[in-house]
Amino acid sequence: MAAHLKKRAYVEFSVSVIKEEVSKPKTLRLTVPVSSAPPLLDLNLASGPQEILTQLKTLTDSLPLSPQHVDSVIHTLIEHLRKEEIAYIKARIISILGILTRTPDCNKTLVIDELTQMLRRETSHKVCAELLGTIYNICRAIPNSIDLHQKLVVLAYKHLSNSDHSVRQHCLSIIGTLGSKETHVKNNEKQESPLQVLTAYAKDQDPRVRSSAFEAMLSFHQKGQVLEQSIYKQVYTALHDDSESVRLAALRLMWVIGHVYPESLIPVVDSDEKLRLVDDAFAKICQLVNDSSVLVRTTAVGLLGSLHRVSPHFLEQTLDKKLMSGLRRKRTAHERQKEQFVSGEWSSGKKWGDDAPKEELDPEAVTLMDTGACGAFVHGLEDEFLEVRHAALDSLCELASQSPAFASLSLDYLVDMLNDEIESVRLNAVYSLHKISKDIVLREDQLETVLNGLEDSSSDIRQGLHQLLYTVSFATKMCLHLTLQFLLKNLNKYPQDRISIWKCSKALGENHSNLALTLVPELLGTHAYFAIPEPDMDDPGYICVMILIFNSAVTQPTMTTLLPEYTKRHYAYLRDSLPHLVPLVRHFQVVSSAQTHTLVRANCSPQEFLQQALEKLEQVGRLDMDSGIKLMETTIRDLRRVVKLEENLVASADFYSLYLQCQLLLTKAMKDKQWSVPAPLCPQHNLTISAITKKVIELSYQLEHLFVGCSAQDLASVYQLRLRAITLQLLVQLRGRSVSGLFSKSNINQQCENYLLKLSTLQRYFAANNLQPHSFTQALFSEMHKFEASKPGILAKFLQPLLFHHRVPCLILDNKVKQACAEIFEPVGGSDNPLRFTAGLALALNVDCILDNVEYVQSIQIQVKFPDTQTQLFTPRISDFRHLNALRHHLVTQVYLSHSLWSDPCQVEICIVLGYTMDGSKGPLAPQFGNSDKQCALQLCKPVKVYIMPRATKK
Repeated sequence: MAAHLKKRAYVEFSVSVIKEEVSKPKTLRLTVPVSSAPPLLDLNLASGPQEILTQLKTLTDSLPLSPQHVDSVIHTLIEHLRKEEIAYIKARIISILGILTRTPDCNKTLVIDELTQMLRRETSHKVCAELLGTIYNICRAIPNSIDLHQKLVVLAYKHLSNSDHSVRQHCLSIIGTLGSKETHVKNNEKQESPLQVLTAYAKDQDPRVRSSAFEAMLSFHQKGQVLEQSIYKQVYTALHDDSESVRLAALRLMWVIGHVYPESLIPVVDSDEKLRLVDDAFAKICQLVNDSSVLVRTTAVGLLGSLHRVSPHFLEQTLDKKLMSGLRRKRTAHERQKEQFVSGEWSSGKKWGDDAPKEELDPEAVTLMDTGACGAFVHGLEDEFLEVRHAALDSLCELASQSPAFASLSLDYLVDMLNDEIESVRLNAVYSLHKISKDIVLREDQLETVLNGLEDSSSDIRQGLHQLLYTVSFATKMCLHLTLQFLLKNLNKYPQDRISIWKCSKALGENHSNLALTLVPELLGTHAYFAIPEPDMDDPGYICVMILIFNSAVTQPTMTTLLPEYTKRHYAYLRDSLPHLVPLVRHFQVVSSAQTHTLVRANCSPQEFLQQALEKLEQVGRLDMDSGIKLMETTIRDLRRVVKLEENLVASADFYSLYLQCQLLLTKAMKDKQWSVPAPLCPQHNLTISAITKKVIELSYQLEHLFVGCSAQDLASVYQLRLRAITLQLLVQLRGRSVSGLFSKSNINQQCENYLLKLSTLQRYFAANNLQPHSFTQALFSEMHKFEASKPGILAKFLQPLLFHHRVPCLILDNKVKQACAEIFEPVGGSDNPLRFTAGLALALNVDCILDNVEYVQSIQIQVKFPDTQTQLFTPRISDFRHLNALRHHLVTQVYLSHSLWSDPCQVEICIVLGYTMDGSKGPLAPQFGNSDKQCALQLCKPVKVYIMPRATKK
C-alpha cells in the first residue's frame, strides 16, 4: 500500500521540462501599392443613356484618382460633353468634372473655359444651374484669379433673367461672393448698381431667390463693402415673409444695418416721432422672438445680445410683458384736446369736434397686438426649446454686463433659470450670474433660490455656485448666515466638495467681514455666561466656519476679542495645515511655521535670492572640479529653499535644480580617477557609471515633459545633456565589452550605429531650428562623418577625451516656465476605516483632481500602487476631463480596484502621473537600443494613501 502511494506521489508531482525551439522572427516587407488605373471610359460606344450613367457611377465610386490619370479622364469627359444632348447626363458629367478639379495640379482653367463656352449656348435650365454651380466652386478654389472672377460675374448678370429659380439662385450667389459693389450693370439702357439689382430680386416670387438675394447682400458686407440704409424698409418687410430662410437672412441683415447706422433717425409709422435706427432694429428683431420657427427664434434672441447701443428704456421693455403703443410715445390729454380744437368743426355743441371725420385707416395696417420689444427676453427664457433658452441667457447676460441698471432688473429672471429642468441651462444660468456678479446685490429671496442649487446632483453646478458666491454681494447679515448654513448642509451631503466649499468660505470672509463680525457668537455657538465644549479641529464643518472667521478678522481687529481662547490654538493648527486658506492675522499672539516663512520673505526677496544663486553658477566653468561640485551642491540646496519661500518661483527653481543635478552627476562621473584604470581591474566602476547615466537620462525626460514654456534653445540644452549621458553610457559599454560576455560584436556594432543615428537626428534638429550647439556637440557634429559603426574602438578613443575636455555648461532660461502638477481632492486618504469589498470583485474609487499646466490630457493616467509593489495604470476617458482654460483641466472619474483576499487591511497609493514612451519624446533623441517600447510615468503630485480591505465572500 505504501509503495502504491509512493508511486502515485511520484506520478502526481513529477515535472517534465520540454524545450521548445524558438521560432525565427518573421521579416515583413513593406511595399508601396501601385496605383490602379482609372476605370475604362468608353462613353461613345455605350448602347444607351443607362449604360453611360453606369460608367459614370463606376467612375464616381473610384474617386479620387491619381494625379497622372486626372487629365486624361477630364479630356474624355469634355469630348463626350460636347456631343451629348440628354440634359441629365450632361449635368452628371459636369458635376464629375467639378469633383475632378479638386485634384492638386489639375488644369482648372481648361475646365472653366470649356464650361463657360457651353454656358453661353446651353438652353436647359438644369444644365445651366449645374454649370453655374460648378464654375462657381472652381473659381472659389482659385482666389487670386480676379479676371476670371469678373468674367463669371458678367455671365451671372446675363443669366439673372432666367425663368428657373435655381439658375437665379446661383447667379445671385456668384454676384454676392465674387462681385464688387462698385461694378455697375446696364439694364434697359440704365446703369444699375449691384445693390439695386439685389434689391429688385429680393422681391422675387420664389422664396429661394429672395433668400439668395439677401444672402448676397450679407456677402457684400462681409467683404467690407458698406450697405446702403435705403434697403432697411425692404428688409423689415422681409421679416414677415412666409419662408423661414428669407426671415433668417433678413434677420441677419437687419442686425448688420443696426450696427452700421446706429444713430440714424427713421420716422415711426403713423407718428411724427423719430427713432434711432438701432432702437427700431432692436424692436423689430424682438418681434421674431415669437416666430413659429425654432431656428428663427434662436437666431433672433441670440442677435439681441450684441446690440450694445440700444436705449435703456428699450432694454427695460424686454423684461416687461405689458404692451406699449407700438413703441410710440403716447400723446397727452392736452395734446389730444388741442388737436380737436384745431379741427374747427361743430356738431350739436354738446361736445367739441364729436362728429369730426376720423382718419382713414388701412385695414392691413391694423394689428391686434404690436409687441415690439415688450417681454422679448421673458418669452425667450420661457421657450419650450432649450436652444432658445440658452441663446436668451447668453444675450441677457451680455447686455446686463454692459449696463449695471439692466443687470439689477434682469437678476430675478436669471435667478429663476436656476430652476430649469435641463442641467445645461441651469449651468449656463450659473455662469451668467457669475459674469454680472460685480453689479448685483442679492436679496434674501433671490439668495434662497441660488442656495437651493447647492443640493443639485451635478458637481459642475455646485462648484459653479461656489464660484458665484465668491464675488456676489449680500444685502443683510441674514444672507451671510443663510449662505453658511447651506454650505454646511452641502458639505454633509457631498463631502467631496470640501475644498471648493472651504475656498468659498474664505472668499465670503474676505468680502463680507463687516457682516461676519456681527455673526461670531451665532457661528461659534458661544454664550455670555456658560462655557461650551471645545469643537473637534478635524471637523470639516467647523473648519469651514473658522476659515470664514479668520479671513474676516484680517480687516476687523475687534473680532479677535469675541473669540474663545481655544481658537488661538486652532488658528496655529489651521495656519500650518491650510496656509492657502487661513491668512496671517496679526492680532493673534501666535507664530506658526507658515508665519515664519512670511517673516523670512519680508527680510529677503526670493527673486533676488534666486538671482544671486544663479549668478554664482557662472564661476563653475572657471573652478576646478572639486570646487565646482561643492558650488553646485550649495546652489541646489539654495534652490530647494526658494521653492519653500515663493510659490511663483517653484517651476523655475525646480527646473534649475533638476538641470544642476544632471550637471552634478555628470561632473562626478567624469571626475572618477578609475577611468585611467583598465576595465578588467575595476568592474564596479562600470556599474556605478551606468547607474549615473541612467539617472541623468531619467531626469532629462522630466525636464522635457514636466515643464511648459521652455524655448527651443532651452530644450536643446536638455537634449545635449541627454546626449552626454548617452555618450557616457556608450563608453562604459565599449570599455566593458572585453570583461562581460553580455555584448557580442554585432550588439556593440548596433549600439554604435544607434548612437551615430541619434547624433545625425540631433544635427538635423539644430539645423531646422537654427540653434547654436555647445562646444562638445559641435565637435561631434564636425567629426561624425569620419566614424563607422563597425569600428567601435576608434569611436571610443575619440569620445573619451572629447567628453572629458568639454565640461557641461550652465543654463539660463529664456522664458518663464510652468510646471505640470495635480491636486487630488478625492480620495482624501488618511482614514483609519478601511474601504471593504469582496475579494475578486471591484471597488469603485472616485477620483477628483485639478490638473495645471498640462498640454495634452491624453497623456494623463492614474497610477495605483499596491502593498506588494505592483502598480496599475488607468487611463481616464476624454469625457471625464472638464476644460477650464488652455492649460487647466478638472478630472472627475472612477478607478475600479480588484484584488485577492488579504489577511489585514493595507494602504494603496493613488497618484496622478504623466505617461509617455521614450520613443514618443518631443525631442530628437530616442532611447537606447532595446528600450524603445518602455512605458514611463512622471508623478504630478504626492500619492494619496487609501486604506482598503478585500474580504472573503459571504456564504
